[in-house]
Amino acid sequence: MSSYFIKTGRLFTPVRKYAWLFTLLVGIGGLWYPRLGLLVIPVMLSLVIMAFFRGRYWCGNFCAHGSLFDSLLPLSRNSKIPAFFKAKIVVGGFFLWFTFNLTRKFIRVWSLSGTGAFWDRLGMIFVSSYLMVIIAGVLLSLFVTPRTWCNFCPMGVLQRLSSKLGKLLGVARKTDVKVSITSSKLCHKCGKCARVCPMQLLPYAEFPEHNQFTAENCIKCATCVENCPAGILYIGPEQEAAAKSARTDESGADGRRRITARVAAVKELKPDVREYTFQFLEPEKISYKPGQFLLLKIQDNPEMFRAYTISSYCTDGRSAGIIVKKVKDGYGTEMIFNNVKAGDVVELEGPLGNSLQVDKKAARLLFVANGIGITPFIPLVYDVLEKGSAARDVTLVYGVRHENDFIYDEYFRELAAKHPRFRYLKVVSRPEDPQVRKGYVTNVVEELALTGYKTYICGSKAMTADMLQVLRKLGYDEEDIFYEAV
Repeated sequence: MSSYFIKTGRLFTPVRKYAWLFTLLVGIGGLWYPRLGLLVIPVMLSLVIMAFFRGRYWCGNFCAHGSLFDSLLPLSRNSKIPAFFKAKIVVGGFFLWFTFNLTRKFIRVWSLSGTGAFWDRLGMIFVSSYLMVIIAGVLLSLFVTPRTWCNFCPMGVLQRLSSKLGKLLGVARKTDVKVSITSSKLCHKCGKCARVCPMQLLPYAEFPEHNQFTAENCIKCATCVENCPAGILYIGPEQEAAAKSARTDESGADGRRRITARVAAVKELKPDVREYTFQFLEPEKISYKPGQFLLLKIQDNPEMFRAYTISSYCTDGRSAGIIVKKVKDGYGTEMIFNNVKAGDVVELEGPLGNSLQVDKKAARLLFVANGIGITPFIPLVYDVLEKGSAARDVTLVYGVRHENDFIYDEYFRELAAKHPRFRYLKVVSRPEDPQVRKGYVTNVVEELALTGYKTYICGSKAMTADMLQVLRKLGYDEEDIFYEAV
């Protein structure tokens, strides 16, 4: 079984990438030159002052220890943080012990005030503290997860106290920034924001009415923002969150609702690709369109879904199908392949999405897909050709790695044979047969100079980015390009 927690890059800025050097400078270099420890004093003042205005923002963006711990992520077990390290009695007790111990040391050193040894002894207090954090934090990073220490870090507690004061005085409301969501209605509930969170919080499950995540332990590192598949998270103040929510187009979620369904059939398309057909039970009918997607619930605690584009549909809205490709070490696809069987009753949400809603008035339509991104075009091509559209030219460019990776190949070939206005162009990036066209979907579009189309793209993020560059190079207007990365 793959791990719930995902290892992903967290060092987005130069400060976060190299701040760990400061920790080693003080904690290690201070053993030979103790006065280096005095550098910690302005750091402590800075983090307390920043927390007054922005909560634990320092932890996620400037903390040298955090930079060190996050740098160890590739070597970490990245496992669940034991509840013991989050318990209030442990966090509070450790903070009191640390404060008492530090105060006791200050009192002892103060007796040397005015002597040459005073500054060295004072600096050594901070050096020893930094060294202790390095040793304990690194061990916890390797054997648990990088930010384990941050859950009971005394500086983190100090920031939380300062933040509470800022809120109490009404200052932080204008200055604080939080993880925010443009619209909770557009959330896929995939849990990825939680799976990459260094503090192992649950943003997607806890967004309140004002669309901001208010957990005190959020360090605002933007790791969830960088990894959100729907691209609806950002770091911002309360006022911005309210304004963005008011401007957000939620039309793609207008019909979203909970759906109880039975798995009517499971069809194996490839050893690692299956099509699941659902018969709706409650409600019995759902109004959806080709190009939209459904959310399939994969677990209850915490509640988590996976988004899949509708691959087949019926006109009476009583059933729908999705195609799932098993991903190596894929947390969700492993669950689906292992647990979802024909006859099972499952929970869905949807329908969602409007980014692939085809303009049937367009004279020329270009569909571009690679890999499992072909899924939405199974119903879309059929709908355009069989249900009526103004398009005189409908072109599908479909790319895969190997010849046997094509799915619904015969289906598209039959549509091409039946409809002269439909072109079905295939390309393989790593073919074994020399007769097969080698290359990528971008090569096909660029070589054939396919201009003047309303274009719809679905596939990997890398392909989508490359295709956007090609289309812009060919002179496409942004308003004629629609895409959805998988």
